[in-house]
Amino acid sequence: MIYLDTSVVLAWLFAEDRVPPAAFWSQVFVSSRLLEYEVFNRVHARGAAASHAVQARQLVDRVNLIGLEPRVLARALQPFPAPVRTLDALHLATLDFVRHQGAAIELATYDQRLAAAATAMGFALSAATR
Repeated sequence: MIYLDTSVVLAWLFAEDRVPPAAFWSQVFVSSRLLEYEVFNRVHARGAAASHAVQARQLVDRVNLIGLEPRVLARALQPFPAPVRTLDALHLATLDFVRHQGAAIELATYDQRLAAAATAMGFALSAATR
């Protein structure tokens, strides 16, 4: 299972230099509900709703989104092995929540700070985004 970070979705949507290979997109994805809000916030901020909203919706709908459950929020209040931004703390707490449910999970991200914190927590990074 792959925890899909917003940076990867945005790279794909906006055809940035770093994009995972086509085979990557056939996997099972999970993420925080925040993903949906972050993606659409960036789509609107770029003035790209007319050209990218349908693609964004189709991709987000393929992701198993986990809400900001009390256990996730409680974990986000705890310290992390490296300094993290608020939304990253919520993503890491969600990632940790999934791991504690017994799922084998890797993080797909292009965000170096998030990747560093996740690896310090013992998470593997997806080969597709390294």
